[in-house]
Amino acid sequence: MTQSQYAILRAAECSPPTPTRPRHPDHHDLVGQAIALMQLEEQNSGGQLGARTGARYRAYERLKRYFDDLRRHTPLFAGEDLQRTIDELYRYPLRATARDLLNRQLRAGISDDDLARLVTALRSEDRLSLIHEEEQRQEPRILCSLGLFSPL
Repeated sequence: MTQSQYAILRAAECSPPTPTRPRHPDHHDLVGQAIALMQLEEQNSGGQLGARTGARYRAYERLKRYFDDLRRHTPLFAGEDLQRTIDELYRYPLRATARDLLNRQLRAGISDDDLARLVTALRSEDRLSLIHEEEQRQEPRILCSLGLFSPL
C-alpha cells in the first residue's frame, strides 16, 4: 500500500496499444464516496496539514516543537530561516519528491536537528513546496479518477 501518487500512477501504467475497458457501472458513485471519505479525513486529521500520518503533518509538528525548544533554551539558534520554513510547510503542499524524501527520512528516524537542516535546505533550493501566488485552494480536488476495477 502506498499514498505516493507517482507510485500509484506507475502501478496503473499501461502501454498505448492496450485496449480500453468499459468503465465500472458505479464509477461516479465510487468517486463521490472517495471524496466524502477524504473530506471526513481532512476534518478529523488537522485540516491544512493533511493526515496525521503524512510527511507534511509529521515534519511540521516535529519542527514546530524543535523550534519552540530552541527558542526557549538557545534563542540564538532559533533562526528566522527555520521559522520561514515551518510557515511554508504549514501554508503550502509538499512537492512529491520532498514528500517521498521526508517519508523515508522520518521512517529512518532522522533527528530533529537533521530534519530541520534537510527541510531548510529543500526550501532554499525551492524543492520543498508547491507555491502558487494565485488563489490557494485548500479543499481536495479530483485530478484523475482512473476507474480501475477487477471484475471477479
